Amino acid sequence: MEAARLHEYTEDMTSGLSIDEVAEPEVAGPDDVIVAVEGAGWCQTDNHIIEGMWEQYVPQPLPMTLGHENAGTVVETGSEVELVSEGDPVICHPVQTCGTCRPCRLGETMYCENDAFNGLTTDGGFAEYLHTSERSVIPLPSGVEPIDIAPHADAGITAYHAAKKAVSELNPGDHAVVIGVGGLGHIGLQCLNAMSAARITAVDVKPSALELAQRYGADHVVNPTDADVPAELEGITDGTGAAQVLDFVGEDVTTAYAPDITAAGGDHHIIGYGGHIHEPAQALVNGEFSFVGNIVGRYAELQELVALVEQGDVDLHTSRYDLDEVNDVAEMLEHGEIDGRAVIVP
Repeated sequence: MEAARLHEYTEDMTSGLSIDEVAEPEVAGPDDVIVAVEGAGWCQTDNHIIEGMWEQYVPQPLPMTLGHENAGTVVETGSEVELVSEGDPVICHPVQTCGTCRPCRLGETMYCENDAFNGLTTDGGFAEYLHTSERSVIPLPSGVEPIDIAPHADAGITAYHAAKKAVSELNPGDHAVVIGVGGLGHIGLQCLNAMSAARITAVDVKPSALELAQRYGADHVVNPTDADVPAELEGITDGTGAAQVLDFVGEDVTTAYAPDITAAGGDHHIIGYGGHIHEPAQALVNGEFSFVGNIVGRYAELQELVALVEQGDVDLHTSRYDLDEVNDVAEMLEHGEIDGRAVIVP
């Protein structure tokens, strides 16, 4: 089968991956599931993996097939698999977990001590077929197509995971801010809108992204190239600040907004990454706000997100590309030329 593989780290996105002919994955254990990939979302994290940013955090045996946002149809299962059968459409949580370590027992699947992460530590879904496990697949309801939902396997549940934490701290009338209405941000905004009664302000430098934000329920939009973000938020919130800020950019400039736009006792959620936090300790003491880190959501949260999709509360803004266009997609994303999510169709 054909697969898009990373052979060595590089900052040149035009040739980051090569299309190789590799063996099709096979069932090797009783809980294995083989999925014919119909859609695999391209993520900014894929660019970061190509650059080598994750190498110091997780083991990455190269060459490796990338792709951690996968959905498709089951083609083969292990002898003990009962959740799905051949022919079932599924979305695949990117992490394959053991189910027996303490974090797994507590339901914290992202903290599994024996995990394998598709496209990050083991072969992913930029290929015709994907090897995964019964603990990682979620059957799709009728009417939800794998190719349309694939990016929710990471982008969706990461945004949902952060939004769910924020919603638990939002009261009717509170203000929330979404910074970056891109591949993750447009999902997070919809989750906030569906799950809370907060008033939402979207911040982005792209007019097309702000138009998307208004379509998905933002009450206010701010373009940092045209206006001073803290000053705008002070006016929008009558000087109180935003109770919850979801930062889907995570660059130095956006994390620096925190002391000036976050309400007392509020949270600035870091979802996007690449920058740093440079704030004096006194700023956190004075405002008693918190920086909150966010990783990929749990398996159960992907189930909840699928329910929101089925109900029509969360939509995906996507564009589709062939497998041999992976480097073109990486280059376009590097230059901010993709609105929403790119989906690779193997």
